[in-house]
Amino acid sequence: MRIVAASLVVMGLLLGACSGPDRSRSAHASAPALALRIEPWTLPADAVAAQPDLVTAPDGSVLLSWLSPDAQGHRLRYARFAGNRWQPPQQIARGDDWFVNWADTPHLLASANGALWAQWLRKSAGTPYAYEVQLARSADGVRWSAPVTVHDDGTASEHGFVSLWPEGAEGLGIAWLDGRNTAGSAGHAHHGAGAMTLRSARFDARLHKHDEVELDAMTCDCCQTAAGMAADGPLLVYRGRDAAEIRDIQLRRRTGSDWRPMQRVHADNWTMPACPVNGPAVAASGRDVVVAWYTAPQGEPLLRMAHSGDGGATFAAPVEPDRGAGLQGRVQLAVDAGGVWLAWLREDGSGQSLWLARYGPALQRELARLQVAALHGRGHGTGFPRLLAEPGGARLVWTDVVAGKPQLRGARVREVAQTAATAAADPGPHRTDLPTAADPATAGDYPASPGSRAVQ
Repeated sequence: MRIVAASLVVMGLLLGACSGPDRSRSAHASAPALALRIEPWTLPADAVAAQPDLVTAPDGSVLLSWLSPDAQGHRLRYARFAGNRWQPPQQIARGDDWFVNWADTPHLLASANGALWAQWLRKSAGTPYAYEVQLARSADGVRWSAPVTVHDDGTASEHGFVSLWPEGAEGLGIAWLDGRNTAGSAGHAHHGAGAMTLRSARFDARLHKHDEVELDAMTCDCCQTAAGMAADGPLLVYRGRDAAEIRDIQLRRRTGSDWRPMQRVHADNWTMPACPVNGPAVAASGRDVVVAWYTAPQGEPLLRMAHSGDGGATFAAPVEPDRGAGLQGRVQLAVDAGGVWLAWLREDGSGQSLWLARYGPALQRELARLQVAALHGRGHGTGFPRLLAEPGGARLVWTDVVAGKPQLRGARVREVAQTAATAAADPGPHRTDLPTAADPATAGDYPASPGSRAVQ
């Protein structure tokens, strides 16, 4: 897998000439107003690494975390990117009893005071989906506390799909899918058993827990949750579930100390009697909130994205950046003063590809899009990409699978002022080299079960 050379400018205006996302029915697709330049971004991760997380610290530095195997188990490591260079990687924790999976991955967060928080998963029993959420904190990024278990129900069930957000200067907010009511059903919510729930809590700097609450008594079993910080407080998006097996995207937002009533971002009415393992993404800035998600209400995969200008209280009708059989979803979002960045995955006969689009504020116009990379890996082994905005552009990290081994890759995308000369000189859309060898990339796949089936 290769990404474009630093000298190549890619313009969304010409992307219709090559195979790629179908924008023919997106009401907001139009001629682009800018060009994007993509550059390789060398990462400090181990040669075999996966499950990345990518976040911005309050001081403007970038934090990348990842999992890598060792002789007995796995290590969770991270590195800081500051001053246009990487600092030496640091180890957060290691274990030989961790639950490691392409879909339910560790996360990293920096508090306002600079302290770091990390979350990972540890097996709690012999059943396939009995595991616990572990949480640790570091004041200096080098020495880490002993981990604490986020929940205290004591059941041999699934606890994961975590989202983190800052609470005050030194605290942490956390939400997770909690399977305590599914105990006895191999950790997943099968028909006739209890349902998966969504819970949240706060932790202070001493790792003491406060205000644990159940936010939804019935959710989709294994779709990722996501959190954003709007002007009024944190908000959570996740895939809901009801008695009729409708699995639309739900939102809970907090104002002060009170969680507001649950609401649907949009009434897709997707009836799906299993879990698609394909959660939503959310990004917020002030009172502007954007949510993106995968759905298939009429059997055709759709990528949808909706904007709220009132902190998540209401949402406009969604736009559809992509659709069709090749759409994998696995979406990521980032926002900045100029608008919204959207990343997602596709897979067709040519292979799997990572795409990026740039939208203006309130999603009123698509400004540009490009294919970031063509991957060797296929299927679930490539996991979920990560995306963040920076002044004048964005950065992405993703997992590829080469010869059966996962590797992390990175790219920087910069906005380039569009001129008539630039448009005339551009050779057209660039498609990075496709895989030269087939690779099933199935290691670490989330197995299907009667209560949790992955949609392809």
